[in-house]
Amino acid sequence: MSTELIAGLVGISIFLLILVLLYNRLVRLRYVVRSSWSDIDVHLKKRYELVPNLVETVKGYTGHERDTLMKVTELRAAAMGASTPGEKARAENGLAEMLRSLFALVEAYPALKADAHFQDLMKQLRELEDNIEYARRYYNAGVRDYNVATEVFPSKIVAAAFAFTPEEFFELGDSEAARQPVKVAF
Repeated sequence: MSTELIAGLVGISIFLLILVLLYNRLVRLRYVVRSSWSDIDVHLKKRYELVPNLVETVKGYTGHERDTLMKVTELRAAAMGASTPGEKARAENGLAEMLRSLFALVEAYPALKADAHFQDLMKQLRELEDNIEYARRYYNAGVRDYNVATEVFPSKIVAAAFAFTPEEFFELGDSEAARQPVKVAF
């Protein structure tokens, strides 16, 4: 065998090895993003199951606050129906703002704040909010790593060739109220 042929085979082998390594890295990063989105989805579903219990408990103490309670229920349904991270983030921001209104409403009812069932629901909600925040940060870190990998050379070439598209971040809304934490207090 000639040295040119051997050099050519070595060059092609190195090129293919790099191509495979870059492709596998992109696949791993994409699965990190998908897995972390699944974690967020699980926490959000738990919150969606908790919100009706919270609304019903508040309803028992507040007969004339129907508008706020109905709006919370509507926003919960909208958030459950959202499919992409961007849609979900917008819907979640609306739900979080209404939950703030609900907590402000609760302040006017000391008997409700003292109710053991309500306190348990609020404790669960606080834990869920913390878990959602952690999962959101992990998801966004995964999206950042994946999006960077799809944009830097030479993996950008592999990403374009195999249709690896950028993922959407799960971000807070643009309003100042959306950037405030949901206050869960008794």
